[in-house]
Amino acid sequence: MKKRLDLILNGKGGVGKSFFAVNFIQYLKDHSIKYSGIDTDNANSTLKRFHRDVNFLDLSMPTGFDPVFAELDKHSLVVVDCRAASTDVFIRYFAKLEILALFEQIKTSLTIILPIGNDPDSLNEIQVLTDHFADKASYVIVKNRFFREFIIYDKSKTRIRLLDDLNGKEIEMPVLNDWLVVALNQATTTITPMLQSDRFTIIERQRLMIWQRDFYSQIKSACDMLLPIKPPKKKVDSHV
Repeated sequence: MKKRLDLILNGKGGVGKSFFAVNFIQYLKDHSIKYSGIDTDNANSTLKRFHRDVNFLDLSMPTGFDPVFAELDKHSLVVVDCRAASTDVFIRYFAKLEILALFEQIKTSLTIILPIGNDPDSLNEIQVLTDHFADKASYVIVKNRFFREFIIYDKSKTRIRLLDDLNGKEIEMPVLNDWLVVALNQATTTITPMLQSDRFTIIERQRLMIWQRDFYSQIKSACDMLLPIKPPKKKVDSHV
């Protein structure tokens, strides 16, 4: 099985990186997909609060990202929730240590997952990352529907290049009612266990179920870029 490193990355804060990461990890758990999760936000550590099994990395250290490769030795999928303002950290690290060449040796694919809002900073992040990594990475753009419209991104030349030249994919992250997000944060738990909990009313659980179903559908639509690549099934000889 080919390995994959998923970087959930956008230097701009508040676009939904950690919310995506928390629910993506839950998707992996619900579908019994083995993974290693990593949180790099030492200020909030949102991912680790919701999924205690994930590891923590300190990107302020020169060797802070090194443990990812130990995880790739043990797991076919590693998911990293990258803290805000860390784009330059990853670009410098990858360039200095020639990580893309190393990925070819260890048969690892890189996917950059970019949750975006309707602002110039989100577009700039895509431009910076696609200019640097080009076709050496796969790209999944996550339109966080909390922001409703994406006029700046949708009308950009960057989007055309991303979809046409770099074979990127777009998915959507549905809007979850504010009070349900607050309740999940207060309980420090994900949607799956709450679907059976009496802490929510039956209609609130229905809202959570619909949101999760729609979110999981979006993940499945891009699973070829988000999950490890399975080897093709061997042909069965039909001759006796």
